[in-house]
Amino acid sequence: MIRAIVVVFGAMALAESATAQTPVAVVEEVQGNVTGAEFMDYVAPGKVIKLGPGASVVLGYMKSCRREAINGTGTVIVGQDESLVHLAEVDGTRTACDPAQSHATTRATSDVAATVVRSLGKDGKDNSPGGPQLTLYGASPLVEARGRGTLVFERLDQKGERRQFELTGKQLKGRFYDLAGTSQPLTPGGTYAATFASRRIVFQVDPGAKPGPTPIVGRLLRME
Repeated sequence: MIRAIVVVFGAMALAESATAQTPVAVVEEVQGNVTGAEFMDYVAPGKVIKLGPGASVVLGYMKSCRREAINGTGTVIVGQDESLVHLAEVDGTRTACDPAQSHATTRATSDVAATVVRSLGKDGKDNSPGGPQLTLYGASPLVEARGRGTLVFERLDQKGERRQFELTGKQLKGRFYDLAGTSQPLTPGGTYAATFASRRIVFQVDPGAKPGPTPIVGRLLRME
């Protein structure tokens, strides 16, 4: 037990002195007295999160697709693919997500949609390296789009389906807009181009995707 405590606190010391790294997880839920993390924070390896009595936090790892529900008084140190948890209880499961999410980028070009349409086969799936950059496993994306503007979802594998939302800049933290709060989910199995300001990203919605507030790590769409 003593050795375990020494290891944990040694890791905490290293974590607190580490330089900033690329985020590996998103904070999907926070309940109670939690320090070091807020809802929809991105966290990097070495980040220390402390939970008070009765508190809880849910982390979704973007590369490993591991989703951790952590409860009770204790300390969490974010890792590359999973957390190091001391004292608190952790329930870790693998959820549906696309590891490409951690490095998917938007494209500022007007011909992306045409390129993707040409690469789609009869089944609507991408057949070209220039096609969709990632797959979402929820039909109601949570979109990271900072500021004001028009957010547009246009289906590419079938004509006529288009969703449009006017963002006022008052999104959560000024940059997160959740379609789970609307009555306009996307169609499972569809291929879409999402456009906001000069940024555009092409993605597919998994055929088994459900609407509503499904795990965030599986439906996060980063337009930054």
